[in-house]
Amino acid sequence: MKYTSQIVIELPRTEVIAKMDSMENLQHWQKGLLEASLLTGEPGKEGSQMKLSYKMGKREMEMIETIIENDFPEEFHATYDTKGVHNIQHNYFKVTGENQTTWISESEFKFSNLSLKFLGWIMPNLFKKQSLKYMKDFKAFAEDGTSVKNT
Repeated sequence: MKYTSQIVIELPRTEVIAKMDSMENLQHWQKGLLEASLLTGEPGKEGSQMKLSYKMGKREMEMIETIIENDFPEEFHATYDTKGVHNIQHNYFKVTGENQTTWISESEFKFSNLSLKFLGWIMPNLFKKQSLKYMKDFKAFAEDGTSVKNT
């Protein structure tokens, strides 16, 4: 399953990238994030891996982020692996105005079991909605300082 999401952030690209390229800021725009810890490599460098732990409702989930390319401020690409799901993210940051940045995110999900493949096939909007939610939460945090940490 593949799709593209985008959002316009009313900030210069340098500010957007500074806020995005911070492990400390993840908790403010990724709702449910419990912990982000470096597993291997240097933070933010290609090939490095980080474990992300989330609580979504009553369900807890761990995911491994592997950076495949970090060419900030232009682009950032990574994979995210969790039980039965391999997600490939290509993120692009375009200057679209003096104080405006467009974040374009291309998502590809690969499922390793039949039930998840079926879920992706019948409910692709569930994945798209979650991706856009993270983007909107980042926009609110970057522009206004609105955090999802304690919600």
